[in-house]
Amino acid sequence: MRMTAADDVRVFFSMIELEIRRVMHDRTEIYARAVQPLLWLLIFGHVVGTLKAIPTGGTPYLDFIMPGVLIQSTMAVSIFFGLIIIWERESGVLKRLMTTPAPRYAIVVGRSMAAGVRGLAQAAIIIPFALLLGVPVILNPLTLLATLVIVFISSGGFAAVSIMIAALLKTRERFIGIGQAVVLPLFFASNALYPLSAMPPLLQAFALVNPMTYMVDAARALLITGDLAQLPLDFAVIIVFDVFMFAAASFTFKNVME
Repeated sequence: MRMTAADDVRVFFSMIELEIRRVMHDRTEIYARAVQPLLWLLIFGHVVGTLKAIPTGGTPYLDFIMPGVLIQSTMAVSIFFGLIIIWERESGVLKRLMTTPAPRYAIVVGRSMAAGVRGLAQAAIIIPFALLLGVPVILNPLTLLATLVIVFISSGGFAAVSIMIAALLKTRERFIGIGQAVVLPLFFASNALYPLSAMPPLLQAFALVNPMTYMVDAARALLITGDLAQLPLDFAVIIVFDVFMFAAASFTFKNVME
């Protein structure tokens, strides 16, 4: 039976609803995942900030890294979203899902964007904590909403990367190793902890094609600096990244059951 666009939309929202139910049922992982970014802000931000060794253009270092820590937390949660796919494959849940008339791309996009629920949960913890630490977050409702949109769609792209890795590797042990190998280079080769001008030329070149750089730049503009001149470019890069990863994950998703 051929599904219509309306059916695809229903699949999309059903995946998000399922993830909301899963998060509400067991919030332990959300709290556990929030520990690391909170430590980045509480310890690393304060310690490095006292050294004044990183040129941040007059912005206090803790304020500078707060958006980067937020996006890093979102990425870490989303990259390991593929573990759920592996578990569902082993338990037979995924097999039942694949027998439904829902097209592969609708399942992949729906599952990827469902990771945005966890990204938003991280934001709901990190932003208030940053305020408690004295970070002057811009509390304009529109910029906060735009930040949550950035977090949500960024989560989708990274979750698609995760689904693609899960489809290719199929085992938890291999997946965890590759997941770590993806998270750390993207984080450190971006503008999350230091400006691009402080990087050596080779690292700058990599940072310019690193999608996390544009996600951090967007979050920093919306939450800290208020300089929105580059926001359209940042948003466009994030959308292109998501579309490309959705297509790649949909192409490889058939391998997850083999």
